[in-house]
Amino acid sequence: MNIGVIFAGGVGVRMKVADRPKQFLMVNGKPIIIHTIEIFQKHPEIDGIIVSCISDWVEYMEELKNNYGLDKIGKIVPGGATGQLSIYNGLKAAEEVYGAENNIVLIHDGVRPLISAETISDNIRAVKKYGSAITTVPAQETIIVVDENEKCSSERVESIVNRSSARIARAPQSFYLKEIIEMQEKAISEGFTNMTDSCTLMTHYGKGLYTVAGEKNNIKITTPEDFYTFRALSDAKDNKELDLSAK
Repeated sequence: MNIGVIFAGGVGVRMKVADRPKQFLMVNGKPIIIHTIEIFQKHPEIDGIIVSCISDWVEYMEELKNNYGLDKIGKIVPGGATGQLSIYNGLKAAEEVYGAENNIVLIHDGVRPLISAETISDNIRAVKKYGSAITTVPAQETIIVVDENEKCSSERVESIVNRSSARIARAPQSFYLKEIIEMQEKAISEGFTNMTDSCTLMTHYGKGLYTVAGEKNNIKITTPEDFYTFRALSDAKDNKELDLSAK
């Protein structure tokens, strides 16, 4: 089976919206997270979906599931204290509902609604071939690494990353479900509960990772600027003014 684990546990402090988390902001008549989930719902290779949601909004998410006919959602679970733990809760729910043996999981941000069906298929193929799939886009600006240990008013540049070989990690990040759960539980047992993302966690334990090319436009909606960008892109897509599937 191929399972989408959609995590939406953040409260969206940077979005500066008082009444609801960013994933439930409305764009073109539906919440952002529904824009995201519908792409997985409609994809013929996705067999099931788990949503890891901020705990106070689980009931509302259940209502959305019913209102939008999202029948591939097998379970909605509360998120954890960190992004990593929210993902872990979703992975364990996927294991509970669908089993772990030989199943592929695509871990995706609920606030990345511009993912394409092609990228989902590419992730599934890459996991089958290589055991992992990290969706990436090429770095388009120079990346500088600074010395975090040097205490002064201006950070010292330690190195410049070769932009031609640099990639920006996005989502989905996909693995065999059994393996990513094992690595999550190893990390948690060792006190690591706030790793940046799943590829950081897997790299920490020496796992080989492979990339797939993602869409440049599949931004993570974190700030008001991101929200307005998505709304504009969504309008352009609906009006067939732009092809947002370009990689």
